[in-house]
Amino acid sequence: MSNKDKYIKVFTKSFGINKDKLKKDLKYNSISKWDSVGHMNMIAKLEQEFKISMEMDDIIDFSSFKTGIRILKKYKIKI
Repeated sequence: MSNKDKYIKVFTKSFGINKDKLKKDLKYNSISKWDSVGHMNMIAKLEQEFKISMEMDDIIDFSSFKTGIRILKKYKIKI
């Protein structure tokens, strides 16, 4: 499975959305399940999936699907 597929899987599983509803402009609080609790759950799944530990600043800055791709590059994860 590619990193892109893994990334998409984390979002779809974390927020209970279909892949076709996932857009690069998906943002924090734009759907009801992406609240503070949902955010931390998604971060934990990303850390587990990619075997990384994100810095607090990156967790806070992780505000959209697109921004997440940029943040993961910092951890040498190419989407």
